[in-house]
Amino acid sequence: MKLYDCLIAPNPRRVRIFLDEKGIEVETQEIDILVGENLKPDFLAVNPRGIVPVLELDDGTRIDEAAAIWRYFEETQPDPPLMGRDAREKALVESWERRADQDGMLSARDFVRNQVPVFVMRGHPGRATDPQIPDLIERGKNGMRAFHDLLETQLETSEFVACDRFSVADITALCAVDLGILGEFPGLDGYPAIRRWHDAVHARPSVEDWITNIQTALAGLPGSP
Repeated sequence: MKLYDCLIAPNPRRVRIFLDEKGIEVETQEIDILVGENLKPDFLAVNPRGIVPVLELDDGTRIDEAAAIWRYFEETQPDPPLMGRDAREKALVESWERRADQDGMLSARDFVRNQVPVFVMRGHPGRATDPQIPDLIERGKNGMRAFHDLLETQLETSEFVACDRFSVADITALCAVDLGILGEFPGLDGYPAIRRWHDAVHARPSVEDWITNIQTALAGLPGSP
C-alpha cells in the first residue's frame, strides 16, 4: 500500500491528519506539485486527473479524493471513529465536512490559485492549460468570508465543528481556514470562536505546521525574493 502525497498541498494534508489520528502508517511517495510533477507522464499514469492524494492498494487499486481515502480506512480500522458513530452523527459530520469542502476549501482555492505566480497557467488543479482568472480572487474572498461567518456561528456553541468530538469535519475546516490564512485572507481577526477552535486543533499531535512548510517551499522556488 502506498500514498501519493504532497507535503504542501491541502488535500493530502487532510489524509495525513486522518491517518495520524487513526495511528495508521502508510508508505508515501512525494509528488511535488510546485514544479508540476503531478502533470508528468509517470504520475498521470497513476492518476489521469493529475491530482493528489492517491491511495494505491496492494492489489493495484487506486483511490483518489481525500474523502474516499478516509472511507477506506474508516471501514478497515473503525477506531477511533472520525466519520461519526451513529446515523445522526454520521450525517452531521458529512454535512459539515461538505460545507467546509465546498464553501471553504473551494473558495480558498479560487483565492489562492488565481494569484500565486507559480500557478499562472495552472488555475485549476491537475491541468497545465488553465490560466488564472483574476475575477475569481474576489469570488474566493466572498466565499471564504461567508464560510468563516457560518463556522464562527457554529463554534460559538460547539467545541468541535460537527459533534462533541474531533472528526473529518474539523480536518477539512482546519485546512480551509489555514489555506485562507496562507493567502492572508480573511485570517482569524474578528472570529474569536474560530480562533479558540483553531488553537485547540493545532495543538493536536496530528497537525503539522503546514503554513510554514508551504511558505518555505514557495520561498525556495527559482526567482523567489
